[in-house]
Amino acid sequence: MQERTYLDWNATAPLRREARAAMAAAWDLFGNPSSVHAEGRRARGLVEDARVSVADAVGGRPHNVIFTSGGTEANTLALTPSSGKHKQDIDNLIVSSIEHASVLAGGRFALDRVARLPVHRSGLVDLDGLRTLLAQGPPALVSIMLANNETGAIQPVAEAAHLVHEAGGLLHVDAVQAIGKIHISIKELNIDLLSISAHKIGGPKGMGALVFAENQIRPSALIRGGGQEQGGRAGTENVPGIAGFGAAVMAAETGRTTNMARVQTLRNRLEDGLRQTPGSVIFSQEIARLPNTTLFGVPTLKAETAVIRFDLEGVAVSSGSACSSGKVQPSHVLEAMGYGPEMTRSALRFSLGWETTEADVDRAIKTWRKLSGALLRRDETGLELF
Repeated sequence: MQERTYLDWNATAPLRREARAAMAAAWDLFGNPSSVHAEGRRARGLVEDARVSVADAVGGRPHNVIFTSGGTEANTLALTPSSGKHKQDIDNLIVSSIEHASVLAGGRFALDRVARLPVHRSGLVDLDGLRTLLAQGPPALVSIMLANNETGAIQPVAEAAHLVHEAGGLLHVDAVQAIGKIHISIKELNIDLLSISAHKIGGPKGMGALVFAENQIRPSALIRGGGQEQGGRAGTENVPGIAGFGAAVMAAETGRTTNMARVQTLRNRLEDGLRQTPGSVIFSQEIARLPNTTLFGVPTLKAETAVIRFDLEGVAVSSGSACSSGKVQPSHVLEAMGYGPEMTRSALRFSLGWETTEADVDRAIKTWRKLSGALLRRDETGLELF
């Protein structure tokens, strides 16, 4: 079998050995975590231990963590018209134009109540635009991701929180790409609701969480019929998945600063190699980004073809978000940043992780140098050269 180099960590990360071990141990605990007998209490103990680990990773409280089936469900649960904290219902939603598809869909808000917040060419949300939108109506729920999954751009969440709360609204933050890569604190950033996912940090797929600020109003459950997750999500908990999530988040946070510094050095090495191509662009390079993420483009390059050619050479990269059922589409993030079709269709995303090596980076650079001339000529002439 061909040796592979995996540089698509923002799509999903390999299962960590710590998560695998925690899940294997959980499979032997067959008790229902809602049962009061010893078997049930042992299963409940694993769930609550993981809840503590997840809460600690984002500076929250365990009783404010609701486990979900992933980041998409956590986002949808968060995006719910609410009442109780305010004298009037919050039935307006503002989302940034670079959000994940699950946020852009608006959750449980009526589509005519959803407004789009523009972003600057740099990839940062327009805070003046946010101020304007907030002033146009009653208190709103605002959703801004902490770090973009394509460009890696780290958003001014604390500044946005100040504007949102000053206007009487609530702030939801999708931190799915940020967890395990940068420091996160609900209190320091003044976030009201925060979504995270397990499989981006080496946990199992199909696990996520919505974390609330202290004393925060909670949206009504998406899945009803039982009192599990403090009434926030009905159904017997996925004990092995939750245990794996807890183990993964602990492993991700352990040595995070040192590991991400190493990864950033590799990312910079990769970008130095990619920049040798005339006309190439590293998107959002002038602002703070996730240390592992590079979104790279060259006018006329067809990203779909490039992804396939990299794959045939044994290197896994992507053309952006992995939320479109395998379809390679123009980047809505780059469109929101003001780029035209020649760039929105050309972007390749390289994302690194804790197992990425210097040899992996050098192989990616070497592969690009091998392929780039033919790829660019093909797009300029419209002829298939492979």
